[in-house]
Amino acid sequence: MKEKTALSRRISTSSIFFFYGLCYSSWAARIPSIQQNLHLSDAALGGVLFSMPIGSFLTLPFSGWLVAKVGSRKVVMFAALIYIAMLVSIGFSQTVAQLVISLFFFGSFGNMVNISINTQAIGVEALYNKRILSSFHGVWSTAGLGGAAIGTFVMGRGVGASYHLLGIGIFALSTLIICTPYLLNADVNQDKNMRVFVKPDKSLLVLGMIAFCSMMCQGAMFDWSGVYFKKVLLADKAWIGIGLTTFMVSMAAIRFIADWLTQHMGFRQILQWSGLLSAAGLVISVSFPYLWPATIGFMLVGIGVSPVVPLVFSEVGKSKTLSPGVAIAAVSTLGFVGLLIGPPLIGFVAGATSLKISFLILAAIALLVSLLAFKVEEE
Repeated sequence: MKEKTALSRRISTSSIFFFYGLCYSSWAARIPSIQQNLHLSDAALGGVLFSMPIGSFLTLPFSGWLVAKVGSRKVVMFAALIYIAMLVSIGFSQTVAQLVISLFFFGSFGNMVNISINTQAIGVEALYNKRILSSFHGVWSTAGLGGAAIGTFVMGRGVGASYHLLGIGIFALSTLIICTPYLLNADVNQDKNMRVFVKPDKSLLVLGMIAFCSMMCQGAMFDWSGVYFKKVLLADKAWIGIGLTTFMVSMAAIRFIADWLTQHMGFRQILQWSGLLSAAGLVISVSFPYLWPATIGFMLVGIGVSPVVPLVFSEVGKSKTLSPGVAIAAVSTLGFVGLLIGPPLIGFVAGATSLKISFLILAAIALLVSLLAFKVEEE
């Protein structure tokens, strides 16, 4: 009975990770059509898109406190419901103001879902008494690929953003209703008296810096891979997206085996290899600026960054000083800053020098993951 209970909780948690990733990637897939519908210039679109990370960042400390106060199960139920509603609202936005408001709350409640469902995953991991958190993030990444594919398919057949995102929202809501009864009622190491703003201890700060460096590389790959293949490699139009695709596929695939690898190699060793592989991939892409070597390089970067965030979340969830929700929120804040500043930093350096130089600087940042790993205590 215990195994069945653990399995049902794992399936339900994985399902919520899946629709969370599906919702996010479905919105991202419709950005071009929403830009066209609202007649937004590239500059105006950039300003509009910034409302989502602002919403996410502002709710980071509050999300951790809320999870510690009322429990992750209640936050998942509440936040996921609003998150789904905001996805549908994005599709039906008729003005820029409506879109900005929808994106702000989409980011805010998406962050709450992220903190709370990762806290649930840490609880499920405790039931198994072994690392399984990376597999949940693998499900999220797989859903991201699926959402992009569905978006491409429906756009090719002229389906509007409103009906597309409504359909995704109905699927997500149905999944939430089915899965909610199987979520954990109590979190591990829950502290209802936790303050909103908490300074991480030294070990959490190191893990946060590792997340910062890795997510900086991840954010840069998402935003600059197409530009690199187009302007530096001079790839044909049909091949411009292969770098990002290879990066995403490798990242999703490795997350399903990262837990197993960590069990056999150790947490510190995985982080060291992650930094080395990310740096090597970037150096290869710069040193051999041709289609296939660069594609292999981007694959190595995907492999390198894939296990870092879920493994860091798993580790901070075992904190003896903070409850899981607050610990994840504290580390996520540092990681999220890296995700935000990575792309503009690449652009700034590229403008002053070249995109190749900016990628080499990114390789040095990736190496910091390996160096910081030496300061991580082994279990």
